[in-house]
Amino acid sequence: MHATAPHLHLSPEMRRYAALDQRLLAAAGTIRILPTVSWPASVEERLIEEFGAGRVSIPDIRYRPPVLDQTKAELEAIEAEVDEDHPIAEYLRRTAESWRIAADMLHGAGTDRVTETSVQLYGKPGDAIPGSNRSNLDAARYFVDLADELGADLETEDATGSIPAEELRRDMSERLDAFFAPGTISVQVDPELTAKAAAGATRIRLRGGVRFTEYDRHQLLAHEAFVHSLTALNGREQPVLASLARTSPRVTATQEGLAVFAELMSGAIDISRLKRISLRILAIDMALNGADFVDVFRYFRDCGQHVADSFHSAQRVFRGVPLTGGSAFAKDNVYLSGLLAVHTFFRWALRQRRLDLLRNLFAGKLALHDVMSLEPHFESGDIALPRYLPPWMQHVHGLAGKLAFSLFVNHIHMAGVEAEEISLGL
Repeated sequence: MHATAPHLHLSPEMRRYAALDQRLLAAAGTIRILPTVSWPASVEERLIEEFGAGRVSIPDIRYRPPVLDQTKAELEAIEAEVDEDHPIAEYLRRTAESWRIAADMLHGAGTDRVTETSVQLYGKPGDAIPGSNRSNLDAARYFVDLADELGADLETEDATGSIPAEELRRDMSERLDAFFAPGTISVQVDPELTAKAAAGATRIRLRGGVRFTEYDRHQLLAHEAFVHSLTALNGREQPVLASLARTSPRVTATQEGLAVFAELMSGAIDISRLKRISLRILAIDMALNGADFVDVFRYFRDCGQHVADSFHSAQRVFRGVPLTGGSAFAKDNVYLSGLLAVHTFFRWALRQRRLDLLRNLFAGKLALHDVMSLEPHFESGDIALPRYLPPWMQHVHGLAGKLAFSLFVNHIHMAGVEAEEISLGL
């Protein structure tokens, strides 16, 4: 993991925090959440073939829980050493705690301990949306119902993919070389990847063996490149908090919400994408309430996804947990709750004329809370301003126009539609 060395001009206090942050980063580097709980692509391919042939049964998946006792002890020690009232100390304490919970989660891979700790980290579908009497589950049902009214046929749309992974790789490489600098981010095709794409600071991987749609092309650039990779690169510029280059569990909701919000702002999202995100939340709720892997797979099939996508979606719900019902891996809960929180934050910042806070959000892997609490350290230079901003953030008037429209529409009553429903749908 790349880390920026503390600058010589830092105060003794900031040097102490920088040293603690380096320890935090080293400890977190031993924790690999998704690689531990994900299923191998080769296993998925075999099972998808069986499910496609009608041989549907609960798979037998085994995990190898990592030994993270020393990591947990180091994280506990860091938490104890930053037990003071200071914004950066609070950031370090919260971040260390979230990694410690993640280590505990992985220690229980294959058991219900993953359910409990993943809910602790990512929330659950029934949680209330901040500032609303509605839940994440209500939002998911809203978007699924709307997509169905509009005739979003997921299976038909899945079949329209015509862009080979290698072609998309070349296209993304050209665009990223032009935006950042040649060679800053490499794009690779990975046949073992189970998700469509995965992004780090200097590498984006695309799933091999699939064909992508035009929406995929734009969505992956907006989501993976211009949020996940971009914020990681900005995090590497930090003089004190080098850990801002890595997504900790506690910032996952903001980071994924920001990435989906970027799709929205750049016109790279469609109602089918919102339906997929929402179906995963409904499926997590089903699993927590007793549905097993086969039940959830059939649910995705009934909702219009083809066999392979239904299997991948069910696998996401059951990563690292028993497959027999009552368990779930809750990470996909954050996509919609994070989107709604980020959208609300952007509208609030516009209303307060605080576009500086919105720019600061891209300085690294931050939670919304961090942008507010760490504001004095952006002003002092202890936290570097972002070097890169997504294309849509560089056009402030266009961003303001979209958000201003949302602010106004929230107050309009339409025939037969309550104002809170409008608020939830925007």
